[in-house]
This record gives sequence, structure tokens and C-alpha cells, in this order.
Amino acid sequence: MNQSKDKTKVLILTGHYRIIGKINLVTGARLTDYIVDAKSFIALTEAEVTDREGRRIFNAPFLNIQRDRIEVIVPAEIATTGYKTAVQDT
Repeated sequence: MNQSKDKTKVLILTGHYRIIGKINLVTGARLTDYIVDAKSFIALTEAEVTDREGRRIFNAPFLNIQRDRIEVIVPAEIATTGYKTAVQDT
């Protein structure tokens, strides 16, 4: 079974980090379902890792994040802080 997948940009917060990257989400699937069905780690591409204050730690073309460490995950396009979007497309 070959299902179409879309790269969905997400914002992830852990206890120490703010991570922006893309996950391969099956077309039409909900982010919540993806997380519930995920194994121990979630794969991100085009990852940017900063500390919670916004200082860049590193960028990576691929990154695995331990699912149990995720405190918040949200599609980047709907994430806002104050009057500005939390994630800007570059």
C-alpha cells in the first residue's frame, strides 16, 4: 500500500529545547494520530534546534526526537506568539 505523504512543518517544545522541522505526514492524517501511532522516536527533517530562549544550538538535515520528551507539538503554520508567528518560512 503506497500512501501519499506530505512534509508538515512542526514546532516541538521539550523541557530544554525548541525544535522546528518537518515530518512526513500521510495526506489527510491528523498530527495527533501521527504522534499516538509513533514508536519511541519521531523523525524530523530540516531540523533547527534552539534552547527555550531562542539561542541556536544546531541545524541538521535529519533528527530523531524521543517521543516521551515532547511536551508540546503543533503545526508550525498555526503557532503564534503574541502578534508574530512563531515560525517564519525562509
